[in-house]
Amino acid sequence: MKKVLLSLIVFGFAVSAGFADAKGTKVSSGRDHSVSGHVTKNGTYVAPHRATNPNGTKNDNYSTKSNINPYTGKAGTKKRDGE
Repeated sequence: MKKVLLSLIVFGFAVSAGFADAKGTKVSSGRDHSVSGHVTKNGTYVAPHRATNPNGTKNDNYSTKSNINPYTGKAGTKKRDGE
């Protein structure tokens, strides 16, 4: 009985780790990645953030109209492909 209970607890932690990061925010399964903070060529600092993986379209980016960033809750404002 103790082995079953321990197995369920370990399984629960493993499953929950796949759905939330340390801050408790929703984590996509392979659709996005972390971007480290960096300075662009023109000297502008870009803070660390998450971005969708490149796939040849802008329609599924968090910043595109009708999409909502699951990490910040902000709605996208950029035009969709073909607009």
